[in-house]
Amino acid sequence: MDKAPLTEHLGELRNRILISLIAVLIAFGVCFNYSEYIFSVLTSPLHYTLELSFDNPYISFIPSKNPGINLVFLAPAEALWMHMKIAFISALIITSPLIFFEIWRFIAPGLMDKEKKYAIPFIITTTFLFLIGALFCFIIVLPFAMNFLLNYKTENLQPMISVDKYVDFCLKFIMAFGAIFELPVILVFLTRMGIVTNEFLAKNRKYAVLIAFIVAAVLTPTPDAFNQTLMAVPIVILYEVGIWASRIFNKKKKPEGEKK
Repeated sequence: MDKAPLTEHLGELRNRILISLIAVLIAFGVCFNYSEYIFSVLTSPLHYTLELSFDNPYISFIPSKNPGINLVFLAPAEALWMHMKIAFISALIITSPLIFFEIWRFIAPGLMDKEKKYAIPFIITTTFLFLIGALFCFIIVLPFAMNFLLNYKTENLQPMISVDKYVDFCLKFIMAFGAIFELPVILVFLTRMGIVTNEFLAKNRKYAVLIAFIVAAVLTPTPDAFNQTLMAVPIVILYEVGIWASRIFNKKKKPEGEKK
């Protein structure tokens, strides 16, 4: 495997970024045209909350305790920027398969031929986990968070939420959960590259739990422990999934090493 000069790597990186950027801009134009509809969907956690029950239906959406909350904008350009922000994040989510594909094309030259066969599984898995993370946040985390934050000791308070603050709150949560759900892929990649081992990951599980809560405290847009726990618990679960997936891949790898 020939080593390419640094300038060639930088040129390759520039091309990958340029292709991804063009795709995001095209998707942005389409999403901006439908930003009003996307916004109406994004406000559903504000009006509905998720209810868990031991009876059928076990999971259902019920009206929140504050159904009359209306979002307001406090600056002339705030509504416009809100629509642009929604369109941009939606474009990132839509083009995520292409972005992951370009990431793979950038790192593929440094891999062995037998490792390049994982291109399609890599793209499918990373896209699936990102979308599952975003969906998990939107369906489960955001309704719980909104219901908790808007009803915690607010009997004598009237909520008046800026549309920019609300959209920013939701999008940060959604993108953070989408990124966090990539943890199993990252752990598998690190173990395949020999940077860490399964034994190391399992042995340092307690530190992973601590780091999970630290990461949740940094990524969540609010300082309360409730929302931090909503993010930290999935991180810990995903860490365990990553260890389990790494063991499976390493088992497949051992026979090849034994033949040598």
